[in-house]
Amino acid sequence: MLRTQFEEELLNLHNQFYEMGMLVSSAIHKSVRAYVKHDKEIAQEVIENDEAINNMEVRLEKKSFEMIALQQPVTTDLRMIITVMKASSDLERMGDHAVSIAKSTIRVKGETRIAEIEKEISDMSDYVKKMVDNVLVAYVKTDQEDARMIAQMDERVNDYYRDIYYKTIDSMKANPETVVSGTDYLSVAQYLERIGDYVTNICEWIVYLATGKISELNSNRSELM
Repeated sequence: MLRTQFEEELLNLHNQFYEMGMLVSSAIHKSVRAYVKHDKEIAQEVIENDEAINNMEVRLEKKSFEMIALQQPVTTDLRMIITVMKASSDLERMGDHAVSIAKSTIRVKGETRIAEIEKEISDMSDYVKKMVDNVLVAYVKTDQEDARMIAQMDERVNDYYRDIYYKTIDSMKANPETVVSGTDYLSVAQYLERIGDYVTNICEWIVYLATGKISELNSNRSELM
């Protein structure tokens, strides 16, 4: 009887984590859409919805501690609880970065903008969102092969970041009027790049869940400065 109840709680934990992941994925997508379309309303929505994401993380963490204390799970069960705890804190940080992008939308109103760079930021965010969605599926399936492949995708995110970085710096040099929005492009690209790093962290937790080993999947995280 106890075991069945524990399994049910474990499944609930699993499902809540996935739900939180979907909220974060949507926040990332909306924040960049708001940014590129200069849409303050969508940006505001992302900022307001962040509380739900934070609350979910707190609930997941509390439930995880409770299950460890009361059930004293071993091996695979314990690994699963630890994975949810660690990966949900990565998700929460990804949500915070989506909020930062949304806040940028509200800031850059009326500044000289560069369409070509915004297009690239939009492409970068589509790619990052794909990583987020893929990592949630890999988590549900505990698929370490997929997790390793998704971690490799982060290379491309770093390429996007570098490209946007250099193009923005060139534009700012060529046209001082783009300095305000340019500074913002650098921030937004950096938030997206960080989200890619957090996805890679979650990939590492999936490998841990599958194998019991902690592995470093992407040693060359982007460092530009």
